[in-house]
Amino acid sequence: MAYQMTGLHCPNCGGSQFTEDQKNCLFCGGAVILTSISNVQSFTPLDLNKYANSYRKQLADNPNNDALNMSLAMCYLQLRLYDKALPVFEKAMDDNLDNSEVFFYAAVALLRGKKAFIAQRTDINKVIEYLNAAIMIEAKGLYFSFLAYVKYDYFERKFLNISPNWQEEIQNGAIIADFSQLAEILQVEMPECLLI
Repeated sequence: MAYQMTGLHCPNCGGSQFTEDQKNCLFCGGAVILTSISNVQSFTPLDLNKYANSYRKQLADNPNNDALNMSLAMCYLQLRLYDKALPVFEKAMDDNLDNSEVFFYAAVALLRGKKAFIAQRTDINKVIEYLNAAIMIEAKGLYFSFLAYVKYDYFERKFLNISPNWQEEIQNGAIIADFSQLAEILQVEMPECLLI
């Protein structure tokens, strides 16, 4: 995934020299671009706020920078500020339609740290839309696993029909091992039937 790297500054030390493929600052070694939840899991809330403030300041000068928007959204997501993360993910989508991760994490934000079962139907429809878009870009097992989870927890448990159903999503490409990673990302417990 290529990001716009010009004009960026390290949120940790303010440096502006880093390698594009490593996305780390050459001065402090800190991450400059945050592209997944694994990039921010070890951050303290103080670090996340520091990074978010830096990204917001940089976005004031460059509001269409897909790397900055994605990084800011990842900070908000890790801080569990889902309502702030979602519009920033959507802005990152507008700027970079070939990044499946943006669609995936926007779907995560839509569930707001809760089980799919209690989400509103409009949010569930949007989650499915974003996951299908992510799959069209890159068919990852994790995305199919997320679809299977949503279709089980929301549709199956409410006795609602949807096609393809959760079992078909597993056959389409869901990987059982991905459900553990998904549970960690969503911060919910996975239904037993998905872990078998």
